Amino acid sequence: MITEVRLRPLRNADFDRVLELERQLFGRGAWTYGMLADELAGLGRWYVVAEPERLDRAGDQPVVGYAGLWFDGDVTQVMTIGVDPAAQRHGVGRQLMTALVERSRKVKAGAVLLEVRVDNAAAIEMYREFGFEVLGVRKRYYQPENIDAFTMRLDLAAAAVDDVADAPVDTPDTPDDEAGDAA
Repeated sequence: MITEVRLRPLRNADFDRVLELERQLFGRGAWTYGMLADELAGLGRWYVVAEPERLDRAGDQPVVGYAGLWFDGDVTQVMTIGVDPAAQRHGVGRQLMTALVERSRKVKAGAVLLEVRVDNAAAIEMYREFGFEVLGVRKRYYQPENIDAFTMRLDLAAAAVDDVADAPVDTPDTPDDEAGDAA
């Protein structure tokens, strides 16, 4: 059972676990080792992992979630967010999303963009709770299953005004470097 997690930069040593989770969560559409390495080497990338504050039993995995952003100088794009099925519904996804939004504000992005499968009701609900709005549908975006995706946007200029009263008191520390510790 996962009670609390801490976030830290994604490291090369995390690749095997992240790729294991990718296969579990995304099946045939999962990233490969080469795709992940290429992604992390890209300019403006920032990736974090979530690991339990403590392991409650032998065999618990040290990485239970991961997420990443790409900043193009104007907006950030959520590149991925994944949570171990055993850790889902424990707030890990929300902590990762909070870190992505905070990072987006820190780099002064005007908005956060993402794509999400139209059949992923739990993720869609979470994104809406964060203030994301649906912009449209990308037909057959998720391959090889040909699943449609909602494109969603969080306008940070508008959200900054609305969030002042609701700002979290204690948020996870996030690294200051652009791409984390991927090299």
